[in-house]
Amino acid sequence: MRLNFTKMHGLGNDFIVINNLNDTFNQNLINIPKLANRHTGIGFDQLLIVDSSERADIDFKYRIFNADGKEVQQCGNGARCFALYVFEKKLTSKRKLNVETLNGVIELIINDASSVTVNMGEPEFTPSKIPANFDNQHKKYLINSTEIGALSMGNPHAVIIANNIDNLEIEMTAKDIQNSSYFPESVNVGFMQINSTNNISLRVFERGVGETQACGTGACAAVVFGVENNLLDNKVRVSLPGGNLEISYEKGSDVLMTGPAQFVFEGSVEI
Repeated sequence: MRLNFTKMHGLGNDFIVINNLNDTFNQNLINIPKLANRHTGIGFDQLLIVDSSERADIDFKYRIFNADGKEVQQCGNGARCFALYVFEKKLTSKRKLNVETLNGVIELIINDASSVTVNMGEPEFTPSKIPANFDNQHKKYLINSTEIGALSMGNPHAVIIANNIDNLEIEMTAKDIQNSSYFPESVNVGFMQINSTNNISLRVFERGVGETQACGTGACAAVVFGVENNLLDNKVRVSLPGGNLEISYEKGSDVLMTGPAQFVFEGSVEI
């Protein structure tokens, strides 16, 4: 079996995208961790699947698998690549798409050949829906002496404020939080440095992947946490190792994320 794929990235957060509109993709036949290996496979952070939806009001279904092979609910950088992929491959002529994910429906707006805006929906703060094992909802929580914010942007996030993240050793702290009993489905851990009320720097250690060049939902979570705690304005530039994202959020509203998406190469691999 030969698998055709397209390699893409959003700010260095890289993916392979597979067109499954003909329903030929069988995840049980594919060793995703082997393909994701950067030394012996293709190398990627996530695998994205373009599926058809059974709903008449939905344009496509969007599935995401982390490098460890586990299916997850959402990926913001992947969503931008997904939108550009279906448009440039002429699978649709629409510039505004409604796409079904495991977490619900998201809206994708193709601005130009390299920029996409994603309506990520409203953040979720209720612990049981993140999911997180906290008795009550608070703006901040304490885990092993580390203060965090916890919320879901379609996937669970913990946000930590740090004075300087440039040379910060984040892996140990991130894994400590991921492996704690507080997050039954693990969690993406973001380390946020506030440069001004409309600019932050961010590093994210993702569950099932490790530290990535960029994390779209992580950028959204960090800005939401900052706005909810009156630390940030409603429009914020997020500087990640791979580049910048623009995040807009007002309390009680949807989160909008705008950023680039790029094609890298086409390929095929024998399975």
